[in-house]
Amino acid sequence: MAITAAMVKELREMTGAGMMDAKKALTETEGDMDAAVDWLRTKGLSKAAKKSGRVAAEGLVAVAVKDGKGVAVEVNSETDFVGKNEEFQAMVRKIAQAALEVDDIEALKTAQIDGKPVSEVLTDAIAKIGENMSLRRMVVVTAPTVVHYVHNAAADGMGKIGVLVGLDGGNAEIGRQIAMHVAATAPASLGEADLDPALVEREKQVLTEQARESGKPEAVIEKMIEGRMKKFFEEVTLTGQKFVINPDLTVADAAKEQGATIVGFARVAVGEGIEKKEEDFAAEVAKTLSGA
Repeated sequence: MAITAAMVKELREMTGAGMMDAKKALTETEGDMDAAVDWLRTKGLSKAAKKSGRVAAEGLVAVAVKDGKGVAVEVNSETDFVGKNEEFQAMVRKIAQAALEVDDIEALKTAQIDGKPVSEVLTDAIAKIGENMSLRRMVVVTAPTVVHYVHNAAADGMGKIGVLVGLDGGNAEIGRQIAMHVAATAPASLGEADLDPALVEREKQVLTEQARESGKPEAVIEKMIEGRMKKFFEEVTLTGQKFVINPDLTVADAAKEQGATIVGFARVAVGEGIEKKEEDFAAEVAKTLSGA
């Protein structure tokens, strides 16, 4: 497979690796982007712990909570300017409130706001404001207590990152502290059992290759992998992470001290995983690759 300058550029942005290292990784893995990320990590050339979505699209995430149910909805726009528009914000707030009455995004699209379905309200806003918009995501957390937090708020209850934390026991204060932790650390799952098995297996394979490159005996390598996987679980699971407010405790222990058990969470960041159109400088990259 031909390795293009655009592919090299994408891999560099994901991993922070040098240009020639990125090209070599893609060459060695025949253009497989995920495999190239792992190749760079194995060689110690990438600091990326996992591939994350590239935040690009604009808009807002709004959160709302009612009677043990929390919702976060993402409404995208073309420019950040629209996110500051009071009419847009009012619409997003109403969509979040409507989400409290439904179970999923398809039902939300047909839910009524001021006598119109949400899908039609969006169409009207597009015509009035002059930018394309979309209702992209809706997530729900239910628990005896649900606490929400918005990071980088543009208005009350909405901003660039919305977090929901569901607790059994405890109080709103510990819930908010945990929600702020989630906003800062972006855990991959609540606990080890909730992790995507494919992600776990991929991480284990990378760590195995790294350990084998040390040249140590197989028995030692197995212990190395076991220790590194334990650290991996501590880093990516919410309950296993060190609490940012008190790193002497895990998040689970911090909740327990306040009589709470974390039963669920959600973190929604605007534009997560959407690639934004950028000025193409592939020619500049190609020129560098050719040594010109």
